[in-house]
Amino acid sequence: MSSCSSMASLLIPPPTLPLQLKEDGIRVSTLLTNPSSKIDRTGLRSCRRHGRCSVAKAKATVEEDVLEKQSVGAQDKNDFGVVSVHHVGLLCEDLERSLSFYQNILGLEINEARPHDKLPYRGAWLWVGSEMIHLMELPNPDPLTGRPTHGGRDRHTCIAIRDVSKLKAILDDAGIPYTLSKSGRPAIFTRDPDANALEFTQV
Repeated sequence: MSSCSSMASLLIPPPTLPLQLKEDGIRVSTLLTNPSSKIDRTGLRSCRRHGRCSVAKAKATVEEDVLEKQSVGAQDKNDFGVVSVHHVGLLCEDLERSLSFYQNILGLEINEARPHDKLPYRGAWLWVGSEMIHLMELPNPDPLTGRPTHGGRDRHTCIAIRDVSKLKAILDDAGIPYTLSKSGRPAIFTRDPDANALEFTQV
């Protein structure tokens, strides 16, 4: 298996977590869109007394509670609707050299839908799960020497992967230096050709 395909298989899209609540043999499932949403337990206690309950009614109660909380959040003048990190911008000196690293070593793919000709500099958008890295061929104001050996002590981009040991083998085969997490958790730090620090953490 090539290092490109190996690394691509490690990337994880953001999970959708199911919330399952069970009481007296009755199971109700809904999406965890709001961690504070909860089942109407008065209705569940009533189910226990009468020996039967409508699962559809309990599920509707949960969904109404979620919608109510979402509506309250939308009315908050300080809630401008944060969804996720859309992309991270990284500067590079040579776009082709950087693409060789991100595509051939890390196995990332270019998002062809993003425009490359509407900006006054060269660049490329690379998929990282459902988010992206935007490589920009621009002068780098940061020094390439004198940076911390351990990328965790420098500004860095963190990517979630499935298997740190497989990435370690890929970097070893390519002769790319790296450091491991100082806290002992499964994470590895390396740098791209322009000394941009990258963390890969196992989740």
